[in-house]
Amino acid sequence: MHMNVAPHLLTEDRAEYERVLDEALRTAPERPELARTGTRLTAAQLRVMALNATALITAAAASEYEHFVKVREQNRVASNRPRTPAPDESPGAVAVLTTLVPVLAGTAAVIFLLVGTVVHLLAPAAALGTTLLTAGLVFGALAAAGLLCAGAGLLLTALRNSPAETHAPDDELTRARAAWRHALLERGVVPFLQAALTTPEPTPTPEPAPAPSITTAPEPAPSITPTPDPPPAAPAPPPAPAP
Repeated sequence: MHMNVAPHLLTEDRAEYERVLDEALRTAPERPELARTGTRLTAAQLRVMALNATALITAAAASEYEHFVKVREQNRVASNRPRTPAPDESPGAVAVLTTLVPVLAGTAAVIFLLVGTVVHLLAPAAALGTTLLTAGLVFGALAAAGLLCAGAGLLLTALRNSPAETHAPDDELTRARAAWRHALLERGVVPFLQAALTTPEPTPTPEPAPAPSITTAPEPAPSITPTPDPPPAAPAPPPAPAP
C-alpha cells in the first residue's frame, strides 16, 4: 500500500495523522454522518481511502498545522539554547552564611546545653553551669533565626524560578497541537469519510441484447423420380428352312 504524503506534512507528524484517522473511525458510530460505516464500506476500506488521500485531507487544516510547526520549532530552539545564569543565581557569601549559620549555631547550642547541664548537676552553685546554659540558649536562638532565613531564601528562589515561565512554551505547543488535531478531524477526516459513504456507486450500463439471428430454412432438394428401365425386346423368330 502506498500512502501519498502532503507536501507540508512532515514525516514526524504522519503517525499523529493516522491517530486522528483511527479516532474518527473508532467514534464513527457516535456520529450521525458516519453511521453508515460498515454497511456500504468497512472501516478498513475507509482507512485505506483516507491514507491515500492524505494530501487532500490535511490541506483542510493547513493554517493550524503551520502554526503548530512554528511553535514547535521555537520551543526546540529555546530548549537547545545555552542558559546563562543571572547575577543573582550564583551562590554568594549570603547564601553560604545562610547555610552554615544554622548548622554551626545548632551544634554549639547542643554542646553548651549538654555541658552546662552536666556542670549544673555536679555543682549547682557554680556560675559556669549557668553561663554555659545561657550560651546554649543564645546559640539555639541563632540557629532558629538561621533556619528562618534559609527557609525564606528557598521560598524566594522557588517563586523566582516558578514553573509558569518554564512550561509556557510547552503549554502553547500543547494548545497548537490540539487545535491542529481538532481542525484535521472536523474539517478534514470526517467530511472525507462522509463523502465516501454518501457518494453513490456508479450504475453499470446494461449491455445491449444481441439481435436475433434470422436463419433461412434450406430449400428442399428436388426429388428425382427414377426412370423405369424399358422392357426387354422380344427375341427374333428363327428363319424358315429352305424348300
